[in-house]
Amino acid sequence: ATPRPGRLTAAAALAALEGLALAVGGGAILVMGLAGDPDDRQQAVTGGVTLIVLALLPLLAARGLFLRRGWSRGPAVITQIMALPVAYNLLQADSLAIPGGIVLAVVAVTALVLLVNPATTQALGIRGPGDVQDQK
Repeated sequence: ATPRPGRLTAAAALAALEGLALAVGGGAILVMGLAGDPDDRQQAVTGGVTLIVLALLPLLAARGLFLRRGWSRGPAVITQIMALPVAYNLLQADSLAIPGGIVLAVVAVTALVLLVNPATTQALGIRGPGDVQDQK
């Protein structure tokens, strides 16, 4: 009925981007584990498969946000909260991982702000505490 708020579309895009990054990273680890010469092939395969499976959460959340499903905000928020410690660990590294940590932190905080925005909440049909509708 009403157009989708830009904030909701942006939150869906960020969740999809994170899911895609997890899937690509997991696929790369999986391929390197199977085709390369890793120190521990089983660990590489397990890590790759785990990242691919973890990618499902933000991808499903992104689809739900895009389709304006109220249930999708929870998984999207959980994804962002899980991303913050990962970003922190990347920022503690003394390597090229620092820029990745900065990007991940910015994306996670931005997505969280978009997800708790009143326009997003209203577009998803989520009512706040004490918001009771007439039951006549």
